[in-house]
Amino acid sequence: MRATPLNWPVGEAGHFTGLLDRSRGDMVVFERAPGGARISAERRLTPDEATVAHGDEWQAAVEEAELLDGYDESSFMAGRTTPLLFGAAVSNIGVGRLLDVLVDLAPPPAARPDNAGTPHDLDEPFSGLVFKVQAGMDKAHRDRVAFVRVCSGRFERGSVVVHAATGRPFATKYAQAMFGRDRGTVDVAYPGDIVGLVNATALRPGDTLHDKDAPVEYPPMPSFAPENFAVCRAVDTSKSKQFRKGVEQLGHEGVVQLLRSDLRGDAAPILAAVGPLQFEVAAHRLEHEFGAAVSMDRLPYTLARRTRPTDRGTLDAEHDVEVAERNDGALLALFSDRWRLASVQRRHPDLLLETLVAGGEAEQ
Repeated sequence: MRATPLNWPVGEAGHFTGLLDRSRGDMVVFERAPGGARISAERRLTPDEATVAHGDEWQAAVEEAELLDGYDESSFMAGRTTPLLFGAAVSNIGVGRLLDVLVDLAPPPAARPDNAGTPHDLDEPFSGLVFKVQAGMDKAHRDRVAFVRVCSGRFERGSVVVHAATGRPFATKYAQAMFGRDRGTVDVAYPGDIVGLVNATALRPGDTLHDKDAPVEYPPMPSFAPENFAVCRAVDTSKSKQFRKGVEQLGHEGVVQLLRSDLRGDAAPILAAVGPLQFEVAAHRLEHEFGAAVSMDRLPYTLARRTRPTDRGTLDAEHDVEVAERNDGALLALFSDRWRLASVQRRHPDLLLETLVAGGEAEQ
């Protein structure tokens, strides 16, 4: 999607002085709050005041902003553009504006298409989609929370609904609303609301919950083809149980994709990610939540293609190619680069090598 900035930084990298608010034409300056320890105090300067205080930097920001596309509600609602805001979370700069934009611009709940593509009306009986699972949010209790967006009907705490993936009943006794570190019990929720179900160990991102008398299942959450791969090993082999539990948990949450290769065994799974920062997040959580410090050894692969068991032998014999099984059972062939992939395809045109696309599907 094309980004349409709602504000624009004043000053270059390393000398950030504030933000130009494009809707009002003035400048917002901040009193930094190191580490986000408190809300950053801010004040507004008129264009004349900004010119006096910041001179060339302000004028440069004004001229740059004039070249940008403006926010258009119709293109935003059609999914062609997205608002963009600048800020610095670590210093608590611009966070308040981000929250205001979510309130002001986010569209209201709408009928969500089910697996068949049929919109499921808001006034239908309860249904919800699990869009995130997070463990270790409360270190005192080491709980696991599944975040559910209410898609239709009325959610009532304590009601028994159906887990569409298994067809089994699911109790909703421990339902909470969460904002940052604050928690509160949720008794009732409606379409658009987010409910945190505590210790919902059976739920995975993309799962649907629905009323027992109104079955429905929504498409799974989009997933993206990994481009970074690393072998993960426990530094202390006596922590192997915690290591295995942690790696499985991160795979279920979608922090990384978990691959197992015959070349490495279960003690050295391959973590696959879109960006390398995901490896740092995984390593930090494995050490601090599961007590298993790990080492990460980057692998020279940049492409993954879905293949089939009958093609595994041919691929295993290729140089700079490795075949691994993903935690959902898919068999992936890993290639160092597109030229290596093209070389293998030229010599073995009958191999099945499907491109991974968003939504977990594949195309040739």
